[in-house]
Amino acid sequence: LSLLREGATVAFSVFSERERDDVIKLLSSTEYSSCPIFICNATVQEDIDRLYVEVGEVFGGKLDGLVHGIAFAKREDLVGEFVDTSSDGWDVALQSSAYSFVSMTRGARPLFVAAGGGAAVTLSYLGSERVVPGYNVMGVAKAALESSTRYLASDLGPENIRVNAVSAGPIKTLAASGVSGLGNMLKHVSEHAPMRRGVGADEVGDAVLFLLSSLSRGITGEILYVDAGYNIMGF
Repeated sequence: LSLLREGATVAFSVFSERERDDVIKLLSSTEYSSCPIFICNATVQEDIDRLYVEVGEVFGGKLDGLVHGIAFAKREDLVGEFVDTSSDGWDVALQSSAYSFVSMTRGARPLFVAAGGGAAVTLSYLGSERVVPGYNVMGVAKAALESSTRYLASDLGPENIRVNAVSAGPIKTLAASGVSGLGNMLKHVSEHAPMRRGVGADEVGDAVLFLLSSLSRGITGEILYVDAGYNIMGF
């Protein structure tokens, strides 16, 4: 919504018709109900190829920005001990949550080049570098995502394509509900972050807007923390 508020032309990509219906419902009460919504399984290359053909048709063969907000792990791999992570659960989490950013950015590359450059932004979390109870294999996936951000930035920088990540504090969302102890995490951050509060989705959206805009034209390969300062604390 931050992008829409500032006048960007936005399209959404979702996993299934159910998610498409959810986005339609979300936008129906706003002035942005006409935004294109595509369906794409970002773990299937044929879907990604088809998506960018459709996106190119809608946006005249050019694209300025990509926001990657995909993360998934099996529920059973988010409970108990990390050491018990299944091989299949590992593959699912890393493929869905990290490699999808690589494949989606690769697909967007020709459209970015046609536009004279572009910016890709993904969403991460502090569990990538610290042990967070209940985060388990998703923490490893986020670490891979952040490393991928740096490697993508290095590869694509010569083409004026920037790649960054926003590491947001915990927010009560549908996706976050799969992490056990979310309520305790929210309370802990609000009590110990320098700003003595958590963050809202609108603040994360504004940070993504910044990284997609020309205001951040000299920034790439970075992880921008939007967590009321919690990441700087030693506890």
